[in-house]
Amino acid sequence: MINTGYIILAGSALKATYVLFRDDGLLKLPYCIAIGGFVCAMFAICIPHLSALGIWLGFSTVFSLAYIVISFVLSLKDGLQSPPRDYEIPGDGVSKIFTIIGASANLVFAFNTGMLPEIQATIRQPVVKNMMKALYFQFTVGVLPLYLVAFTGYWAYGSSTEVYLLNSVNGPVWVKASANITAFLQSVIALHIFASPMYEFLDTKYGIKGSALNAKNLSFRVVVRGGYLAFNTFVAAFLPFLGDFMSLTGAISTFPLTFILANHMYLKAKKDKLNSSQKLWHRFNIGFFAIMSLAATISAIRLISVDSKTYHVFADL
Repeated sequence: MINTGYIILAGSALKATYVLFRDDGLLKLPYCIAIGGFVCAMFAICIPHLSALGIWLGFSTVFSLAYIVISFVLSLKDGLQSPPRDYEIPGDGVSKIFTIIGASANLVFAFNTGMLPEIQATIRQPVVKNMMKALYFQFTVGVLPLYLVAFTGYWAYGSSTEVYLLNSVNGPVWVKASANITAFLQSVIALHIFASPMYEFLDTKYGIKGSALNAKNLSFRVVVRGGYLAFNTFVAAFLPFLGDFMSLTGAISTFPLTFILANHMYLKAKKDKLNSSQKLWHRFNIGFFAIMSLAATISAIRLISVDSKTYHVFADL
């Protein structure tokens, strides 16, 4: 699901770039998603191993910083110049509840970015020490730009903020185009990093070794990685609702893996060393986040259903 979201994000960034120069409606979002999926597939085929990313990790950092700086500056400028905004949650009582629950899943989805430095850190030794350093950095210093963009964007545009923030900002065309391009390229790299553990597992399982240009190895990557991303691209174009997929991903993956599984594993590993209050605390976390995961899943499915009826499949949002 998270990779479907990245492909939607890549397509949204590509369309936003096109609209800046030609707003004629010819290049629709599903076409942009297809282009984004193709680029992701080509990148996955050309980068055989996670360790082969090399300089692309440096580019990834530059792309992220460029997007953060541009989004923050343009949002801040708009916020200072805009009239009073509406911060009310749209919809009626029930709709608001589902929106809030979906937003909580979106929030935890954003923390999936902690996987990027975590996975990257495993490239060199000592793996565990580097991984822990990366996680500590991500969830302290790393969350600051995330919240900076999120809160500034909402402050600047209120409840009318677009799911893809750069569709809301105003500024020089070349600046917005640069931010959109960095978002597109970062989506391609980030998707590959998230998908790499699966790629590596399949390579190991089916004995893919030796030269990356070996005919067998190359054809395997084309079929397996290309097929996987083709399916994700189809789903992304079929239901191109970025915010909804973020909610669904947060509900069915981040809540269980980050909160439920972690507390359960800690409880099992340390059960003889924990007192009753500590055990109760971890059990409470397991129960609470299980309920949140279920509620957020229902909310996300409802949002996808509502948007599907509103916009139709293969919508040009």
